Amino acid sequence: MTEKTTSKYLLNLEKHFANDSPVLLKAAKIFHSLDQVEYDLGLIESEETTACKNSWWPIISLIGGNSTAKSRFVNSYLGSEQLLSGIQASSHKFSVFLNNNQPNSTTLPGTALDVDPRYPFYQISRKLEQQQTGEGSHVNSYLEIKTVSSERLKGKLIIDAPNFSVAQATPVISFLAKHVVEQSDLIFVFTDTFDTPTPLVDELIQLINEHQDSNKFVYLIDAPSTTFFPTSNTDHLVSWQRKLADLGLNTGQIIVLPSTQSNTGSQNQLAFAEIDQRMANVAHDRTYRILNSLEKSISDIEEIVIPEVRNANAIWKERVNISSLVILAFIITLSLFAEINSGIVLSTLVDPILGPASLLIVCTFMIPVHIVSSRMHAKFIINQLTARQKELHLLENLSSLFEKNLTFSRMLLPLSEPAGWTKKTKSRLSQLSDKTKELVQSLNDSFGAYDEITGINSDPHNFKDFP
Repeated sequence: MTEKTTSKYLLNLEKHFANDSPVLLKAAKIFHSLDQVEYDLGLIESEETTACKNSWWPIISLIGGNSTAKSRFVNSYLGSEQLLSGIQASSHKFSVFLNNNQPNSTTLPGTALDVDPRYPFYQISRKLEQQQTGEGSHVNSYLEIKTVSSERLKGKLIIDAPNFSVAQATPVISFLAKHVVEQSDLIFVFTDTFDTPTPLVDELIQLINEHQDSNKFVYLIDAPSTTFFPTSNTDHLVSWQRKLADLGLNTGQIIVLPSTQSNTGSQNQLAFAEIDQRMANVAHDRTYRILNSLEKSISDIEEIVIPEVRNANAIWKERVNISSLVILAFIITLSLFAEINSGIVLSTLVDPILGPASLLIVCTFMIPVHIVSSRMHAKFIINQLTARQKELHLLENLSSLFEKNLTFSRMLLPLSEPAGWTKKTKSRLSQLSDKTKELVQSLNDSFGAYDEITGINSDPHNFKDFP
């Protein structure tokens, strides 16, 4: 077994979480152990890591409709009035808000997100190309970064989605919307999103329904001016609870934002208290998301990667065997014609010397034919696995694992399991899965009082190092 070097990405993570989060530090070490397993199987290269499948930043997303509720909220909450015009001008893009110490906001192109594994849109251009040919090179048309100086944004990323009421439900936009929902730890959905039914809004409702059990959705109601709508916040709350229930959205917190007239500093602080509380917990949500991603990456090897290669291996073996049998049948047919015409084939086969020699000659001929046929059919299987890998959006190189089966012995012997998929490998994955579950339990104990009953120390700082 060749020792895999720790990727620079993981080294940076370990350095960042050395004092910040012991649980995530342990998770990074498990990711490296998982990388070693995948490297041994030929699924990833030396500098690659499965840890970059998900962003390790706490991610909050904003989804809104036609009104200015979302832009006013962002300006008030982040305390940066310069963002208002920027949001309206780029309403067709997914904008990532990133904190910096500069007083002026800066806009960076989407390619900055595409090439940086720290962000939730890493290598997104490849996936856009799969959704719609030619769009992978237009990533700047869909994404951008906006740097903002805001205390509330420190250590977090906010993704501002385009106006779902006017955006077209193209394959790329639909894919990015799904990607954002899946990657986010917390999603603020402004209820004006549902005012105008569109295909993209319908897709959003379906996405929310699929992820309702994640407890990541908060619905924000923009309270109208009391001058024209003299109703209480309770009435708005009840009204929208009914509307959301009619859409099948039965879970998620609902918060009423202050009206435009009462948009003062003290009232904002009171209105934002609930939002601040949710934002404060987003780092914990991120930790659970990373641990869930780790567990999924481990299980995906056995449940997705290996079955795909095993199936490809079976198809390859079947095609090669059929080809060899066809050639062998052709030889037998020629032998039968020779026997009919000359009558010497049968006498040669029963001869104690010539018979075994004839069979040896046939085997000597068929073995190279079988190997050549194996390599020819393997090229088609490799192309299919490459396409399948893109279809499943896998980081793992399926064709590389399959190519490990192209050895002399494996081409001749009826071996069905992919090369390297042994009991030892399965045991290593099982151990990594157990360690991940222990990390989740350690994280759970840090929030609960279970240790008071059992005497178990639940402090994540005292969690034992893995071997």
